[in-house]
Amino acid sequence: MTSTLHVPTTNQLLAALPDIERNAVMADCETVELAFNEVLLQPDDTITYVYFPIDCFISLITVVDTDDRLEVSMAGREGMLGTSLVLGIEDTPLLSLVQGAGSALRINAARFKRLLEQCPVLNQRMKGYVYVVMNQMAKTAACNHFHAIEARLARWLLMTQDRAGSDQLYLTHEFLAMMLGVRRAGVTLAAIALQTRGLIVYHRGEIDVLNRPGLIEASCECYTEDCALYARVLTAL
Repeated sequence: MTSTLHVPTTNQLLAALPDIERNAVMADCETVELAFNEVLLQPDDTITYVYFPIDCFISLITVVDTDDRLEVSMAGREGMLGTSLVLGIEDTPLLSLVQGAGSALRINAARFKRLLEQCPVLNQRMKGYVYVVMNQMAKTAACNHFHAIEARLARWLLMTQDRAGSDQLYLTHEFLAMMLGVRRAGVTLAAIALQTRGLIVYHRGEIDVLNRPGLIEASCECYTEDCALYARVLTAL
């Protein structure tokens, strides 16, 4: 992870702040480059930095044991990493893994907590975002239990595409299986089904989204409900 000179601020949580609060946050931020597969936090780590992704995205993964992992949430330019601090908790129960390389704004955890006390709109937006993440995690748990793998894969690809800002996604079978909590054979069958419908093209390690509206239709309703909740809670603040 290396510092960069300058990247425009496009994180949605920060962009919507009043000028005075956004400037206060930006004064304490540095821009860093996050590498693919970089681990930012291990379970039970003390949070030392908060990250506001710009054009990268981060998977939040629950670790059952060495071999069993499941993604429960995802943070990109719409969100942040370090929600525990908003609740006054300084450690994290999840593994934070960079899934899409790119830039992020980073701020010291102690300074971030002081800013929460000094900036009322920032504080309120962070609480709203925590609520959205809680809903996303609950939705993911229900989705993994009740919905077909094909619909879940469509939802996950849409979420990834939103944060990657690209129709080309670089994902291996092994990674997809871990994210969805299924066997690789299940991912293969689901990807073939979506490809047969002309929604994606899957090559080894790469998925090209060809038909986003069709992918939304193929996804379970969890995706559109997630988007609607984010817009309702955070647009109102």
